[in-house]
Amino acid sequence: MSTALSDDLSISHLVRPRGPLWTPTELRDLVSTIGTTFRDELLARVRFSSPQRWWSRLELTEEVEVWLLSWLPGQHTAPHDHGGASGSFSVVLGTLSETYRYPGAGIGTRSHSTGDAIGFGAGRAHQVWNTTKEKAATVHAYSPPLVPTREYASLWDIPAVIPPLPPRRSLEELRKEPVEP
Repeated sequence: MSTALSDDLSISHLVRPRGPLWTPTELRDLVSTIGTTFRDELLARVRFSSPQRWWSRLELTEEVEVWLLSWLPGQHTAPHDHGGASGSFSVVLGTLSETYRYPGAGIGTRSHSTGDAIGFGAGRAHQVWNTTKEKAATVHAYSPPLVPTREYASLWDIPAVIPPLPPRRSLEELRKEPVEP
């Protein structure tokens, strides 16, 4: 099943099966392409809500999931990892701040503005927030899909080694999961 961005536009051709897992570089290129190619459609679709952030799943395959998220000023995530999945995001609108850490390394901080895209490996934990006075929107992708995130009190609390991925699940099993990023 493909999730269309509009009645006549779909991203399914960008996420067709290609291998067991996507690399951080492939995920970064995917969200960059979606964010650039479909920017107008994404901005027409995105919704801004408070107090909870808004999100919509754009695509789900056995290899990758793609999300559209919105960020009002002050909205943020808790420090978290992606359960051993690789991930990426591209900023479609606005600017976001990110604090991140790999196990055994120091904490880094980056700012991501419209058009920026990053990919990251399975061992990375981060916290993302909108510290500006403007709205922001992002496209995210993860491989493998629907791996539960783990939250931490602080990035200093991430373990020395991110635990391994859970066993792979079929697309039928994945589609039964709750719909949130």
